[in-house]
Amino acid sequence: MNLLIRWGLNALALWLTVELLPGVSIAPGGLASLLVAALVVGLVNAVVRPVMVLLTLPITLLTFGLFLLVVNALALGVAAAVSPLQLAGFGSAVLGALVLSVFSALLSRLFGERRA
Repeated sequence: MNLLIRWGLNALALWLTVELLPGVSIAPGGLASLLVAALVVGLVNAVVRPVMVLLTLPITLLTFGLFLLVVNALALGVAAAVSPLQLAGFGSAVLGALVLSVFSALLSRLFGERRA
């Protein structure tokens, strides 16, 4: 999938998450803030999250994968620390990461590449 299309879909998923959850918000700045936050979330998911998953693999196995919710929330928290994304707390980060991943998956499935 084209990188710009994926970035736009992630920005749309982030916007839907911000609109749905009261504990997740974007700093004022309009579309530019939303696009920067989507870019940072994507970079954190591509670089930082795999390292976190690898480091927490033993506890993830012990909890049958449920600890990945915590890893996703921490990754969203890292993204919020360096972007216009704002989280009200850890609970908002967990819920925000869950909703964001669902919206991202649905939008990628809807608008993604068609495989033959």
